[in-house]
Amino acid sequence: MSVKLSIVCASIVWFGLACGVAEIAPVVAAADKHPFNTDDYAALHRARAVAVSPDGKTILYQVLFDGTTGPVDKHDWHLIDVSGENARKLVLPEHFEPSGFTKDGNALYGIEPVAQVPQLAIVPLAEGSPTQILVLPSGVRSVTISPDGSRFAVLADPRKKDALAQVRTVVENDETSLYVVGANGASGGWWCPTLKDITDIAWSPDGSQIAVVTQWQKLGHHDLHSFVDVCSAAGARRLTEIPDATSGIAWTEGGQELVFASTSTPVLTPEHIWTVPVGGGPAVDRTPNLTGTAVTVVGDARGTVWVEMHKGVFSEVDTYRAGKLETAYRWPDGTVAGTPVSPALASAPSVLAFNVADVYHADNVAVARGTELHKITHEGDDTLANVNLGEAKVVRWTAKDGTKLEGIVTFPADYAAGKKYPFLVLPHGGPEANDEFRLDLFSRLISGMGYVVLQPQYRGSTGYGADFLVAIYQHFGDRAYSDVDSATDFAITQGWADPNRLAIFGWSAGGFMTSWTVTQTHRYKAAIEGAGITDWLSFIPTSDIWQVDYDARLQEKDATPMLQFSAVMHVDQVTTPLLILHGDADLRVPVLQGREYYVLLAERGKTVRMVTYPGSPHFPRLAEQRRDVFKEIQDWLTRYNP
Repeated sequence: MSVKLSIVCASIVWFGLACGVAEIAPVVAAADKHPFNTDDYAALHRARAVAVSPDGKTILYQVLFDGTTGPVDKHDWHLIDVSGENARKLVLPEHFEPSGFTKDGNALYGIEPVAQVPQLAIVPLAEGSPTQILVLPSGVRSVTISPDGSRFAVLADPRKKDALAQVRTVVENDETSLYVVGANGASGGWWCPTLKDITDIAWSPDGSQIAVVTQWQKLGHHDLHSFVDVCSAAGARRLTEIPDATSGIAWTEGGQELVFASTSTPVLTPEHIWTVPVGGGPAVDRTPNLTGTAVTVVGDARGTVWVEMHKGVFSEVDTYRAGKLETAYRWPDGTVAGTPVSPALASAPSVLAFNVADVYHADNVAVARGTELHKITHEGDDTLANVNLGEAKVVRWTAKDGTKLEGIVTFPADYAAGKKYPFLVLPHGGPEANDEFRLDLFSRLISGMGYVVLQPQYRGSTGYGADFLVAIYQHFGDRAYSDVDSATDFAITQGWADPNRLAIFGWSAGGFMTSWTVTQTHRYKAAIEGAGITDWLSFIPTSDIWQVDYDARLQEKDATPMLQFSAVMHVDQVTTPLLILHGDADLRVPVLQGREYYVLLAERGKTVRMVTYPGSPHFPRLAEQRRDVFKEIQDWLTRYNP
């Protein structure tokens, strides 16, 4: 079970990033508009940039929407000129997932299922059948083209398929190794086969080597260690060991140094920029006084290192050069999601595509023109033209213990100053994550019911520096809880919230916060927890990814720390009506977390309802199930917090 980052789950964000034809949405009079609802959610299209062609003239992007039935994230593939003109839809094999352009730009490479096993394939942009160039027994997981376009680096499970996979599941760690093959499918082989837990790779500038990050497997280890190697056909050379998590890897200084995100704190989220010499030596933290969070890094084929930087509820793209981190691109009144997309070949021109978002538009694609970003797609504008979106803004306050906090407040469309409204506090998932200043569907759906919604960035959130992030360590149930509850105090003092109509809702880590909050206070009239942790003692070893940063002590030494913030130990204190929502197939927060809490509450006569979703993982992937989630939320709030 190789993992890349931490934690329970980041904030639930369904609208991806993609693009489409740049259309001007029709002007609709305010009186004819309606609050955002589930029909708008189902219809809303969003865009995501995927790749830039070798000649730098064309961007491949994905248009996504959830619809009303079947699997969510339905999608089409499109091309658009960097000017924003000539958008056209591609006709590709139904299940082909393109990763980028081939060297000549006339085809796309990516992953195509073969007998339900994902394999590497090439699909021509003109009419023609896909060319299958690689078949590995257990399929492939990702593919990256070399800077000269002559080879592919493939991450794949090196083991043979279990012949009895249809009748059993063997509980063991996943394996991910590196396979390198020519662009024509020839001369393939496993590079550095001793590396079996790879999380990140990056081609060297000359294409002769690959930087590789591996991490300790979850099963068999109590903490997380990372390793950086340089790998070639001749074997692996270990550069350094990092006793913490890492994210991303890139070559810099003309191929003499490797750069990645990591941390020296007990949390699982990389948050500083680190480097290590390719010739060997200790890894060095290059940003010891960073006030934001450097989430990950990526290098482009021209040697620029790009950094995804969280600064409060805004995300931007920075560059790292010669030991210095500098802001490169921001999106006005919004956020840049992730790192830029650029041509994968070293000989290609420098063209950058970004995914951008704000609180009044779906995610779309922008291109860099000089130092500014210009949006070239406008997916979702047609749907939102008929919607009356209330104001959303960033707010700041001070908690009782003096901690400076920030959040995003979303008002109902008909908000009138001086009037008190039903209020819902919405703590994000993660917990080592943040809410970004973008169109948040939970906030919009609930504010569409007439609520004021506040998303607090409690201690443990990214974007506020290492000390703020690590403050959650062993303090999820006191410091983070206090911060969330102070958001409600703030909303009341601002005159937004009716103190007699308060509610709380969160998913994953936000679900924990909800389940815990109702054991600590009776102020909320309704509570909803989705896939929340209720029993840390059983949760830490049963989740599918690392969780020990919340308390790295061993349970057999003393179970008290794990039980201290477990809601199941305080069920007798609950008076708030609680709705529990959970996926039956959730591996991140196993469904028994919700079941245990429900049973204990029900046998004590508490007002509680539990709804599970068959086959659903950490959040439902069927449109019908997601629509029911929203309906359950609406019905519960209507009944208990009218």
